[in-house]
Amino acid sequence: MPPPGVILDIIEHRRRVEGAGSLKNPVKFHRQDFHTLRQYCLDNRLRFTDGSFPPDSSSIGPGVLKDHDLARVVWKRPWKIVQNPCLIVQGVSRFDFMQGKVGDCWFLAAIGAMTFQTRILEQVLPIDQGFGNDYAGIFHFRFWRFGKWVDVVIDDKLPTLDGKLIFVHPNRDNEVEYWAPLLEKAYAKVCGSYADVIAGSVSEGLMDFVGEAYVGFILKPALSYLWDLMDRAKKYVSLMGCATLAVTPGEDTELPNGLVAGHAYAVTGVAQVISHGHPMKLVRVWNPWGFTEWKNDWSDKSPLWQTVSEENRRKCLKDADNGEFWMSMQDFLENFCELHICSLSPDYLDDSECCWTSSTQEGRWVAGVTAGGCTDHMETFWTNPQYLVTVENETQHTEDQGTANMLVSVIQKSDKKHRHLATMYQIGFYVFEVPPEFQNSKQRFPASFFNTHKPVEQTKTLISARGVPKFFWLRPGQYIIVPSTKNPNEASGFLLKIFSKFKVFVEECCVQPDFDVRTLSHSQSYEPENIKNVFSQYGDQYMEINAEQLQKLLNEKIIKRATSQTEGFALDTCRSIVAMMDLSTTGTLSNKEFSRLWRKVLNHRDLFLKLDESRSGKLPLSKLWNTLQRTGTMVDHTLIHLITSRYGNSYGEISLQSFIFLQLRLDYIDKTFHTLSKGNGMHLQQKEWLHLAIYS
Repeated sequence: MPPPGVILDIIEHRRRVEGAGSLKNPVKFHRQDFHTLRQYCLDNRLRFTDGSFPPDSSSIGPGVLKDHDLARVVWKRPWKIVQNPCLIVQGVSRFDFMQGKVGDCWFLAAIGAMTFQTRILEQVLPIDQGFGNDYAGIFHFRFWRFGKWVDVVIDDKLPTLDGKLIFVHPNRDNEVEYWAPLLEKAYAKVCGSYADVIAGSVSEGLMDFVGEAYVGFILKPALSYLWDLMDRAKKYVSLMGCATLAVTPGEDTELPNGLVAGHAYAVTGVAQVISHGHPMKLVRVWNPWGFTEWKNDWSDKSPLWQTVSEENRRKCLKDADNGEFWMSMQDFLENFCELHICSLSPDYLDDSECCWTSSTQEGRWVAGVTAGGCTDHMETFWTNPQYLVTVENETQHTEDQGTANMLVSVIQKSDKKHRHLATMYQIGFYVFEVPPEFQNSKQRFPASFFNTHKPVEQTKTLISARGVPKFFWLRPGQYIIVPSTKNPNEASGFLLKIFSKFKVFVEECCVQPDFDVRTLSHSQSYEPENIKNVFSQYGDQYMEINAEQLQKLLNEKIIKRATSQTEGFALDTCRSIVAMMDLSTTGTLSNKEFSRLWRKVLNHRDLFLKLDESRSGKLPLSKLWNTLQRTGTMVDHTLIHLITSRYGNSYGEISLQSFIFLQLRLDYIDKTFHTLSKGNGMHLQQKEWLHLAIYS
């Protein structure tokens, strides 16, 4: 049985602190080490078979093939399909492969764009593998996934039907080249199955290949500076993709002009030619189907090519039915709805010379706590994560085309193993300037601030996409950036990525308590005489209280007196409370041990009741973060997510008994660590760890 997810998260975090997740030290997907596995196979004369992505129907996934076809699928290694297969033949090209039965044109368009950038290609497709002497049926590829690079190991068994590859397959002109089918399989593994690669935005593929600066454009209304920006992007290490608007959702419809509606394309080049004595800006686009091209002006057979110089014609025009074509920038803007550019840096955004710096913050929208929705929901908007950004250096701002000094993007991160199960929320962000009276405040800005201040920048619309970027100009000062989903209680992890032309300081805002726990009036039940009376009423003849007696005591003295709308303490909870307070490990509480417990219980009850004005016995989880901060507990997004998952209910609430138990447990964990630790760490032998884990 694998270890719990919390443990795996801790291991991953430690590895990232040590540098794991970088391109030079990627995270091993499913903890599979390519070089170790390959050497084991070579030493034992084996061909690798991947148990984590097995060659069976589970890896194909639902809805791709009909049942009778699925039953006939045979998984074959390339050398059983063709003689002398190769990973790469004379370099890679967008014309090396053809799309198969799965609708992943968005991913293949990103691959096509990548073939122009050797540096990015070598990031994704390591050169230390092939079908030569070290062949063992194992390959690996690298993808940028939500802030970290992962190394994905696969076997080379590919699904076939009637002897032919079902999904991406080599071009007919070079049937022995297999880098593209294997790359698609590795990506299907990351997404969960081949079915999970169906339907998406080309921006997803571009981000997973590059992992740095992403910018997207809605092409209507047209941006006058866009062609110049694309021209600069092609000179840097950048990938570009675009898409047409769907006529019928979920269907690819070929239009009379040769384009396909609802389809992803790669932008493979831009050029300016002289036609009829006037400059003409052109864009080259590639259809990952490998056929079906634009039929109008500047298409392969357009007479307009006879109006340009022979040099330009020879340089640009290749009349072949390969899915690639030229069109004017005007036609590009009129027929495509979006453009995506992903690059190693945002240098191309304007023509100034600068050195961009970057900062990445990882956060989470927790339902009922930090998922406040957009500004249409001002009563909860302020509960979203808030990031204080300090802009110190003066930068020259001009009104030139595309001038900006900040590129900010929010990227949503699903916890689902299968991509098609992930909900793609509408997301965006808002930027508020911090006025002088709030300068240098590191506390969470209250609802009143957002009710009286308007954002100086924001994403134009909240978009249902993995990443939503915007580039803009900010003058020196302090700002609050608030990432949000469209609606409250939409739970997801996210990355906030900030590129700037100058050094900026980014930190998450803390929570501002609206009252001090120390101001709470103490209950008369705190008095020693009252504690003694309670203890004698429920204790046994040996002057001790066991878990069953404690359960009765807490439910009668705490729950029934506070509320009648909650079920009370469970026996197992009371056993845990006894274990945490039992100094003599007898399984019972003495008078002294009970006195310590009773004071804590009453204190936590009073805090809860101060917030639970309706006496419902339940507290909205939205109040939990502030409440924990007031008691001195340091809470981050991950901890609050775990707490709400473990102690909250499906209605976004925490009950009185769960709140008291949570506070007792946090106090126990804190004391345990500080008692046994040396500095910032703690070492336990296995027996010691078992004792702690079992009796608590």
